[in-house]
Order: sequence, then structure tokens, then C-alpha cells
Amino acid sequence: MMEHLNMQSMDKVAANVAKIRELFPNCVTERINNEGKLEHAIDFDMLKQELSDHVVDGLQERYQFTWPDKRKAILAANAPINKTLRPCREESVDFDNTENLYIEGDNLEVLKLLQETYLGKVKMIYIDPPYNTGNDFVYEDDFKQSADEYIDNSGQLDEEGNRIVANTESNGRFHTDWLNMIYPRLKIAKDILDNDGIIFISINDKEQENLKKICDEIFGNSNFIACIPRKTGAGNAAARGNAILRKPFDYILLYKKSDSCILRRKLVGQYEYKYSDDYGAYRLGQYQATGSDATRDARPSLYYPIYVDKNGKLSTVHKEDAVKTILPKKIKGEDGRWMWKPDKFNQDNNKYIYYDGERLYRKIYYDESKEQNKYQVEQAWLDGSIYQNAAGTKELGAIMNSENAVFSNPKPVDLIKWCVNLHFKNDVTVLDFFSGSATTAHAVMQLNAEDGGKRKFIMVQLPEVCAENSEAYKAGYKNICEIGKERIRRAGKKIKEENPLTTQDLDIGFRVLKCDSSNMEDVYFTPKEYMDKQQSLFIDNIKKDRSDEDLLFDAMLKLDTPLSSKIEKITIAGKTVYNVAQGHLMACFDKNVTDEVITAVAKEMPSYFVMRDSSQADDSVAINFEQIFNTYSPQTVRRVL
Repeated sequence: MMEHLNMQSMDKVAANVAKIRELFPNCVTERINNEGKLEHAIDFDMLKQELSDHVVDGLQERYQFTWPDKRKAILAANAPINKTLRPCREESVDFDNTENLYIEGDNLEVLKLLQETYLGKVKMIYIDPPYNTGNDFVYEDDFKQSADEYIDNSGQLDEEGNRIVANTESNGRFHTDWLNMIYPRLKIAKDILDNDGIIFISINDKEQENLKKICDEIFGNSNFIACIPRKTGAGNAAARGNAILRKPFDYILLYKKSDSCILRRKLVGQYEYKYSDDYGAYRLGQYQATGSDATRDARPSLYYPIYVDKNGKLSTVHKEDAVKTILPKKIKGEDGRWMWKPDKFNQDNNKYIYYDGERLYRKIYYDESKEQNKYQVEQAWLDGSIYQNAAGTKELGAIMNSENAVFSNPKPVDLIKWCVNLHFKNDVTVLDFFSGSATTAHAVMQLNAEDGGKRKFIMVQLPEVCAENSEAYKAGYKNICEIGKERIRRAGKKIKEENPLTTQDLDIGFRVLKCDSSNMEDVYFTPKEYMDKQQSLFIDNIKKDRSDEDLLFDAMLKLDTPLSSKIEKITIAGKTVYNVAQGHLMACFDKNVTDEVITAVAKEMPSYFVMRDSSQADDSVAINFEQIFNTYSPQTVRRVL
């Protein structure tokens, strides 16, 4: 009998219990859960003893970073949800061909849905979360407490129940809410990162120290790379009351997933190997020496004339047909020197010397074995005007044809390009789950246009409603997602128009997916509640408003199939069959599916096959189903909805 597809997101608690059971079987016990079923549970006292080299007896003081409801934040990261991602073709661009994704929804829920398929597959994450300034907190995770609850949990009461301090820190609870918001999201983000992946997090000094402690806990202090200051502008001391110092900086925390991460910036600009000949790619370097000893007096053997004949050939040997003589001269007219002796020049100049009619250059060929030919070291601060807030605002205004800001303080494209370029590969998937105005998507497309890269983006954004008095609302944007999607459309079109010859294959499309309730009726998750109702036996377990494509993307989420995969629709015996990622996943959700359809699918030998529980035409199809697959494709994993 075919197994049902699990329609919940990954249960991280169950997965973690299984890992501990494998390492410490004596630390796993059994208990009866709330549904009256037997389940495995951890004996934490025994586990503590297993992980200690002395007898564990009660609580001990230790270095740790904690806050009220931290355990609930951990639980929030681990708990499964009954949600799905539904495709929205009408808001997408080039839906059938693009490899980019734009996902609308609470990013905690979206990350949970992505973690099964994208576990360890994303190379780079950039996020610009709320800075906790007092008016930008929009992720309500049910962690907020009353003032009395906070005071009690944070230990600010004496034994008689009186406040220990006369004036409780007014924003202490506010920090707690922010920490509980960011912690579970980063915890899941780490799992999604590849082993050689990196994460950039923009933040200001209000939460920088707290964020650093959280990241040290989640990613490990040994994986901390840098806290990169970024100049945001001139700063404004007057707006800060009695402030005596301007604070024109925020920060980017940079962490790697593990030691296997290679973090070097590829050479760009004047160091780019943009020329090529029969010997390979090369860049141009000076042939006349520079520096304090670059004179004729210092190295007389390297001062000699070079003759150019009428055919443009070079030699240090004088010939009657020479039309030009080149001598090494310094800027002020004194004699300089060349970098090679005459015999080396005559031997190798056809390959290694480039003459542009005026000056001589060395050809420096790309050598895979030489690290200095590939990379340069970057300074760990960003103070150029192209990285400042004004640049981001100007870019967004230009692309959206709006003089007024439709989004506050968007990050500049060049800032995100700088971050993306720090990864040593140019085919990475870049995830931004606080995508805002979608600067990250814009930067990825721009970089691909510049260097021919094949980077892909996954944008995630909560459809936060724009206030009716906001410039965004006046411009026709009802929520932030509408701003982000429109920016990607316009930016992609502009990039192609400006670079028509080099962007013919540039992917400027994106699939829009929206986080929604499960495709399954409640009877699927809580059948006990329906058992006493006779009609429940006849209820379709799939909601009436869900399409076959909704079911397909749900299956892709659960069966290790990237949501950007190519999807083909084929017809077999009058039934629609989806072929995803060239046979990785095949699915049929039509009714009255016959043996002929099942046989044709089995002969394609997909990794996975999914169909509706009610799709089989009759009992004989159900009986023959397993036999057909066992005959033609026994390795195919079969699931029903």
C-alpha cells in the first residue's frame, strides 16, 4: 500500500531526538504524549551526565546568553507547521523558465517550509532585519509579554515581590521581543546554508551586541569572520537630543557555516583577466619598471632600446627597416629601465609583450595554481558613497520613477554586490528572507549581467500593508511585496535594455509563491475529530479551492525538489502528468487514473511519483499499482495525497 505524503513541515524535535538516540541510546526513554500515543523522549538528566566529566548535581553557573522565553524561541524553530506555498503565475515573470523565486509570507513559516528541500543547499544569505528602532517590528510570534510578566521572568522582583530597581528599563521587554523574533529564523537559516555558505546580517548599534551573541551561539564563535562597519551617511547628532557624537555607521555581521567555506573576493576592475589569445586569458601589467630602483643608474643592464619594424614586430636588435625606437623614460624625462634583460625580451616578446602603438605592456596570464592571480584582500569597512543610504534611495526612486520614497532606506545595489562578490563562486543561490524592496534580487541580476554569472535569488517578504498616508500607498502599492516585485520587473527590463548584446540569456524572471494554509482539509491532520461523523468517510481530504499546481508545489516541497525546477505537462491516455526536473518527480492528480497511465509513468523511472488518494480508476488499479512499479521502477518512491 502506498504511503501518504507527510503534509507538515519538518519536525526538528523528532529529528534531533533520533540523532541523540543514535549517539546516546541510554538517554532516550518513552512517554505517553498528549494524544495518548507512545513516543520517544530525552532523559535530560542522563544526557547531562553523559556530556560531563564529573558528577552533575543541580544547576551550575556558566557563561551563557539568555532572555525571557528563549526556550519558546527554540521551540518555535523546531515545531512543525501545517502550511504550504502556492504558485501565483499571474504575478510571476517567465514562470516556466526562471530559476528565481519570490515568496510572500511570514519568513519563519517560509523558512520551515524550505528547510526540507533546501537543507544545506544555499550558498549565501543576506538579510536586513528590522533594526528594532521602535516602529519597525512587524513579526508577531506570540512572544510579547505584559510588563508584569516581563518583570517576573527577568528576575527584577525581590523576595517580597517588589521591584528591585526603581525605574525598570523601558525597552528591556522590547529587546526580548526582538531576540525571540530573530533567534528561530537564524537557527533555521543555519540549516539551510551549505557547508561552504556564508551569511551577512545588516544591523545598527541598538541590537548589534545582542545579534553577535546570538550568532556566536548558533553559528559558533569560531565561524565569526567580521563585523563590517558601513557608513550610512553624514549622521545626525541633533536628532538625538543631547548626543555629542554623530553616528553615521551601521554594521554587517559576517559568519561562515563551517571551516570548508572559502571566502575570497575575485579580482575585478584593472585586475580582471579580460583579454585572451591562443595562450589563454591575460591581463596587462607594466613592462617599464616602477619604484625607487626603476632607473638606468640602478640597473644599467635593463636600459636598452627596443625597435619596431614596419610590420609592428619588436626587437632589441637594430634593423634598417626600423620605423620607431622605444626607450624607457620616466615622467620627468630621466632614463628609466625595463623589467627584463634583452635576451629574455627577444625570446618571449611574441607571447608575453603587448604593444599598443605607444607603450609596451607585459601579458600576465591567468594561472589557476597562483592564488594571487585570482583574488585580492578586501578592507573590512565600507565608507564609499556608493554604499550609503542616499545611494539606495536614489536608485530605488530612479527605477520606480518616483521622486518620493516608496520604501524607507533601501540598501544600495553596490552594497549587496560587494557582499555577493565575496563568495568565490558565481553560480550561487542567494537567499534574502527580509527582502524589503528587493535590492538583493536587483544586485544579483546586475552582477550576472556584468560577469556572466548564473546566480539565483530567493526573496522572502511579509506582505506588510502600506499605510494609507504613505508615499507607497499613494503610488498604488498596497503592501511591501508589491513594491519588491515591481522593482524586480523594472530592474530586469532596464538591465537588458542597457546591455542587449551580453544579456540575451540573463534570467530576469521570478516565480511568485505565497504562503498559505495547508492544501489538506482538517480531517487529514485530526481524523479522530471526524471519526464520529459518518459523512467524514466521504469528505475529500483536499480543499476545494486548491489547484493541481498547488498540489504539485506542495509535493515538490516535501520531496527534495527545488521550487525553481523545470516543469513539463504531458498527456498520457487523456490524463495530465507533471514531469518535474527531467523525471526527478512525476505527479498525476486527475481522477480515474488507469493502469496505462501508471505503466507509462513507471517506465520513465522517476525518483518520486505522487498522485491523489482518490485518483485510481477502480480497485484493480490499486491492486496492480505496486506490481507495475516493482516491475519497471522499483526504486521509485511512491506517495499519495
